[in-house]
Amino acid sequence: MATKHTKAIKRYFGAPLHIQSKRVSAAVSDELKEKYGTSSARVRKDDSVKIVRGEFKGIEGKVTKVYSSESRISIEGVNREKIKGGQIPIKIHASKVMITNLNLADKFRKSSIEGEAS
Repeated sequence: MATKHTKAIKRYFGAPLHIQSKRVSAAVSDELKEKYGTSSARVRKDDSVKIVRGEFKGIEGKVTKVYSSESRISIEGVNREKIKGGQIPIKIHASKVMITNLNLADKFRKSSIEGEAS
């Protein structure tokens, strides 16, 4: 049975954070794809990423913050100038980046990613 559009939108934006965080995933580079046998992974703080779409295409940097509810991330070196002076980070959608280096400091993440390779 079809679902009303309004109910689907409510479910999407009103989802719990553990569901929303699953949406913050990005493609991995070819080297990581060969090494770990996965084509995408969740983006986490301290992962190295490369922007592949949009105004900042080609910029590489580390993830400084993940906004799970917005499916967006902020990246080191991607800022804009405020009118009063100072810098604020620009939020980039996670689907517009490619992960070039994974942060494997977390044992659980390391075992789950390496488990996919076997």
